[in-house]
Amino acid sequence: MTFGMGRTRTWSALLAVTIAAGLATAAPAHAQTFPKMCADGWEATTIVEGVGNLENLDSDGAGGFYVTGIVDGFLAHVSADGTFEKLVTGLDKPAGIRVVGRSVYFLTGDGLTEAPGTLRRYGIDTGAVEVLLTDLNGPNGLLLLPDGDLLFTNIGAQGAHTGISRYRPSTGEYTKTWSPLPLTNGLALAPDGKSIFTDNLTMRIFRIPLDAPTQATVVAGIPDLISMPDDMEATRTGDLFVADHAVGAIYRVDTATGASCAVISGLIKRPDPIRVPPDGTTSVRIARDGNSWSLFITAMDGTLRRLRPPADIDLTPADPTKR
Repeated sequence: MTFGMGRTRTWSALLAVTIAAGLATAAPAHAQTFPKMCADGWEATTIVEGVGNLENLDSDGAGGFYVTGIVDGFLAHVSADGTFEKLVTGLDKPAGIRVVGRSVYFLTGDGLTEAPGTLRRYGIDTGAVEVLLTDLNGPNGLLLLPDGDLLFTNIGAQGAHTGISRYRPSTGEYTKTWSPLPLTNGLALAPDGKSIFTDNLTMRIFRIPLDAPTQATVVAGIPDLISMPDDMEATRTGDLFVADHAVGAIYRVDTATGASCAVISGLIKRPDPIRVPPDGTTSVRIARDGNSWSLFITAMDGTLRRLRPPADIDLTPADPTKR
């Protein structure tokens, strides 16, 4: 996500207040470091770096990834050997991205006060870009559902909040406010295949039933999870991995209990001259890594990273289409 200058100052102040409030209600400082870490056995490697403020990613199914650059305004491809190629440039704040067959769906216009955004489709074989929806209210996270529909979050504050929207590529059917939960950000399919996870600017993570989208329930939040959560992905065992801007972390959240810990932290864009969030990790995906699974993450420092888990962690994704 990104914001205009006035909103950036608001975001920075909110970040400081949120962390301070969370620490005040957490265990005594001497009892536990912040954030609580569970990084033992995780291995981080860099796939590509120095390519701009990366906002989102999705696997191409062949060891590579499609990524969006929110500040420089591009859709790009990173091949399995690390070759970086911009495919579409001149975009306005591109954000969420999903690969569906031979198409790449992506959003533009991410932000609280940006101009109206769009949902677009890029043809992998042709390079053609088609605009599917316009006049969107700060579209941000994007998710493919098992039935082929797309959900996208709306973080914009220009006019009435539009919550989470739903779009059916096969027919063009569009439900502007599928779920009314406001100022939403990341999205992930839950292991039951009947609900999704999302988060919003209240610093909480929610579960929303697909057949009852108005009935969101809280999964995690302060004081158990002190973060500025962004995009996310779940495993079949119920772990939710969440990108975070507060400390540049990837959190592992137990969606049954709300307990959380960070598998990596400190992935913050270099202050220039001061830190201006959102400046941390932006998205996380589970993708094939040889015969196993790894986490792949984007961050505002312009780096695409791979996080290989220890042997005792099952990263099989909740999304059955990835197995």
